[in-house]
Amino acid sequence: MKSDMNRILVVDDESSLRLVLSEVLGDEGYQVTSAASAEEALELFEKQRFELVFCDIVMPGMSGIELLQQVKQHYPQTEVIIITSHASLETAITALRTGAYDYLLKPFESLDLIASFAERALSKVHLERENLRLVDELREKNAALEEANALLHELAIRDGLTGLYNHRYFQDAMITETHRSQRHNRVYSLLFMDLDDFKVFNDAHGHPKGDALLRDLTELISGRLRRSDVLARYGGEEFVVILPETDKQVAQELAEDVRALIENHPFAGRESQPRDKVTISIGVATFPEDGKTPTTIITAADQALYKAKHHGRNQVCLAG
Repeated sequence: MKSDMNRILVVDDESSLRLVLSEVLGDEGYQVTSAASAEEALELFEKQRFELVFCDIVMPGMSGIELLQQVKQHYPQTEVIIITSHASLETAITALRTGAYDYLLKPFESLDLIASFAERALSKVHLERENLRLVDELREKNAALEEANALLHELAIRDGLTGLYNHRYFQDAMITETHRSQRHNRVYSLLFMDLDDFKVFNDAHGHPKGDALLRDLTELISGRLRRSDVLARYGGEEFVVILPETDKQVAQELAEDVRALIENHPFAGRESQPRDKVTISIGVATFPEDGKTPTTIITAADQALYKAKHHGRNQVCLAG
């Protein structure tokens, strides 16, 4: 028994020819449907799909060539074998150029040719269908691979706790921003931030609450920054912000806004802190006045942060 994916439509206005083709193909196990005209054939296509069509080239009304054109336009995966007489051989060649798989001359030299033509045409249909399936499968696998690679890339550059960029990404971003600023003769600033007395908070509430505090802090700071700014977790309770095209004065104003925002925010557990509130110290350095390399800028901002810590915490200090 042939597969149900071997549906064949026989189209001919001569009932005797339809009967012969249907019997020969049916005996081979194919599912055969017949139509007396091209118009009837198109109506049948609306109800089901056929993998192969045997079609007489000369019929009343719509011709075999016109049916071929319609089939190839709307059902391009269906193969069409044109049936013609010797007198219409030139038209059959035209049919091949239009997209017909092959043509059969009538009267038939052998009925075995009919089954042979059907087998070869259907093999092509199944091969093309399998190729399309493989292409779709490959496309899906490529899409899944691209998605996995994108996820892996995100995991590689993101901090697992806060979701911010990690230390490695920050270092690369500093190199990129320094080169860009050098090339275009621009400035940028760096904020180096450290959560004050974080150990006290952890000792009082435990590390899970400390982790929650860091995540809350992250949201507060992120909401104050521009999309072009780069906020990263430097390590532990330390954070850094790269501020492209930002001079020291503007950077200082932003740092003061962030410091005040954190100082006044009602964090859960803040009563355990030395000042009954969560605070942050910030150091500010600017390229190129405080350094001309990523390392010197980071060092300058870190030293400014140390100054803020040394002078009592919860304040902003400038490099230089």
